[in-house]
Amino acid sequence: MSGVVASPCIGVCALDERDICTGCQRSAVEITQWFRMNEEQRREVLARCEERARAQGLWFSINKDKGFQA
Repeated sequence: MSGVVASPCIGVCALDERDICTGCQRSAVEITQWFRMNEEQRREVLARCEERARAQGLWFSINKDKGFQA
C-alpha cells in the first residue's frame, strides 16, 4: 500500500475517560504524534481506530452492493 495516509480527524474532538477521541478513535498520544509518524505507523493507528470503533459499535461502512451497514 502506498500514498499519503490522511488524518482520520472528523472535527469532533473530545477525549473520553480513556483518552480516546470520540470522533476519530485515536488516543491522545496518537493524535499528538500523527505528523511525526511515517505512513506505516499511520496505517497501524488507523487499524487500531477501526478496532476501537468496532468494539464500541461505532464502525459503519457502505458497501456499494448492500448499502449502509453497521
